[in-house]
Amino acid sequence: MVINSALNKNWVGKRIGITGANGALGQALTKCLRAKEALIVGITHGEIPKKDLSVEAPQEWVQWECGKEAYLEETLAGLDILIINHGKNHRGSQTFEDLSEALEINALSSWRLMKLFQSISQKQNDMSIPREIWINTSEAEIQPALSPAYEISKRLIGQLTTLNWTNLSKEQRKNYTIRKLILGPFQSELNPIGLMTPSWVANQIIRQAEFGLSLIIITPNPITYLLMPITEILRVLYSKLMLLNQKQKD
Repeated sequence: MVINSALNKNWVGKRIGITGANGALGQALTKCLRAKEALIVGITHGEIPKKDLSVEAPQEWVQWECGKEAYLEETLAGLDILIINHGKNHRGSQTFEDLSEALEINALSSWRLMKLFQSISQKQNDMSIPREIWINTSEAEIQPALSPAYEISKRLIGQLTTLNWTNLSKEQRKNYTIRKLILGPFQSELNPIGLMTPSWVANQIIRQAEFGLSLIIITPNPITYLLMPITEILRVLYSKLMLLNQKQKD
């Protein structure tokens, strides 16, 4: 899950939905993609911002909440790309309530959105239209983030994403691309002392996507560039072995 077919560099008119669009990275991605003439649909848990005609704001807004992903079906059906970018970080807290909330927001809601978008894409008749989903899992998948709840939830959605990709057929992968965003610390409400700026991270994400990478890594930590591909390859091999074993039993 490292290299996929290159993305068409013509972003003009692409409908791109971004969850967590009000956050630092969501805003930076919106600005970068709008500069390339894409149409951005901001998907937010919070209140829909007042009408903003600037080139740095989504052209459309949709409000949603975790657990009610099904209500987004009509919105998702009209997207070319869905970027799952929302998240919650309770930092050092390990209470039952905070662990539950982190799992729900960072992992389970992302998983439901992923499966819904994939189901919609497969149901639509014109399979010649390629669609993509990008999932921001963070390097907390494999590195400490000084936040146990955040780390556990990010590992869960990271492994679910890889498992889902492994289960796609070759035919499905031709027109449906899954990209994982493995990001290091950048400045945001979740991490005010991040080492990278959101705008720089957003530009790097788009550049790597244009190169056709499905495992997009952006971090100042060199260890992640070594460990993450190895981890991903081992997960894929393990999943494929399990699938092969199941087929033999059937």
